[in-house]
This record gives sequence, C-alpha cells and structure tokens, in this order.
Amino acid sequence: MNAKDLAIAKRNAKKIGVQVKPSTRKNKKLDIFNRKGVKVASIGDLRYNDFHSYKRSKGIEFAKKRQTLYRIRHAKNIKVVGSAGYYANAILWS
Repeated sequence: MNAKDLAIAKRNAKKIGVQVKPSTRKNKKLDIFNRKGVKVASIGDLRYNDFHSYKRSKGIEFAKKRQTLYRIRHAKNIKVVGSAGYYANAILWS
C-alpha cells in the first residue's frame, strides 16, 4: 500500500470514527483501531487490489465495476457494523 492510498484510507477511516495503520499481519493492508486505541480488525489483502488501486491503474469506470462486484460478493459481511467486512467496504472500497 503506497502513501497516497494510505492517506485516502486514513481520511475514510476518520469519517467512521476509527484509525488505521499499516498492518503488522502478513499479507494484510491495514489494522483498524477504535477510539480507545484497541485493534478491532485487520483488513485488505496486499495481494489484491481495492477501489483506489483499480482507479489509479485502470480508470474510474473499471474501478466502479469492481466496486459493484465486491459489494455484491460481500453483501452479508458489509452489513455487520464493526466487522472486518464493514471496515473494508467503508475504507478500501469507498
């Protein structure tokens, strides 16, 4: 994850009241921390792209198609507030 993507992730995380840092887990992009500084989830896989990396490399139209497919594929997980899927959608796919 490059510096630009990390800045975007931090901005998106701030909107939902959490903090993000580069993950300490192998093959994960970000660790999510609540307001008290407690780690609540690790999201994203370094081996796969997300909305912002698709937008940068293949353009906005392609990124929006991938975003739609991601949200269809993960519909159940996205709805559970506080889950890793919720955070991934709000931070990496928004």
